[in-house]
Amino acid sequence: MKVDLFKYMSDRYNQSKKDDFDPGPVITISREFGCPGKKIAACLTQALSDKMVVIGKKTEWKWVSKEILYESAKELDLDPSNIQYVFNYEQKSLIDDILAAHSSKYYKSDRKIRNTIAKVIRSIANEGHSIIVGRGGVAITRDIAKSLHINLEAPIDWRVIRESEKRGISLEEAKNLTFETDKKRRQFREYFEGKNTDYTRFDITFNCMTLSIDEIINTIIRVMELRDLF
Repeated sequence: MKVDLFKYMSDRYNQSKKDDFDPGPVITISREFGCPGKKIAACLTQALSDKMVVIGKKTEWKWVSKEILYESAKELDLDPSNIQYVFNYEQKSLIDDILAAHSSKYYKSDRKIRNTIAKVIRSIANEGHSIIVGRGGVAITRDIAKSLHINLEAPIDWRVIRESEKRGISLEEAKNLTFETDKKRRQFREYFEGKNTDYTRFDITFNCMTLSIDEIINTIIRVMELRDLF
């Protein structure tokens, strides 16, 4: 199901931490631009929730993506529009940061904003039975034992055609948008994982051009069964 994040976060933050707390299970989905990450997350959430019923467990899985924006803004006591630039994979220049610090009593540094986003993502992952789409999730949750990290990719030409048709733009415009978004997403992950590190390698990479959504979901569930991630 799509989670009511405000209630979910409130319940989670009110839960006291325990020394023997076992975080997860959590799935992260990273994707190249043009791959159906959110659709796969929604379908996988439903499939996992159905499986929980079959195996006699009541816990439902949930997936989050843009909701992280609103909870992060709430944590920072800011309007979501003030941190939207981070979710658009943009960065403030040093000059912009200095000017903002002197012009608003609600100023929060770029580092503070990004670290708060990481805190929110980590909290969701710790609670478990969650699917996190994008937002650097692999880097923030890689050390959780009960985790599975998925990457969705496809040939550039296939992705460009999909985006051109979906957005009603030319192939050239779609190609530029695809290259630029891939670059920004990579930079966003690098903020949390650091450059030139292979610690945050994905567990499974799927080619969305050759594999159907059902095939991808069934494979993920089979791996989860083998790793006891329910």
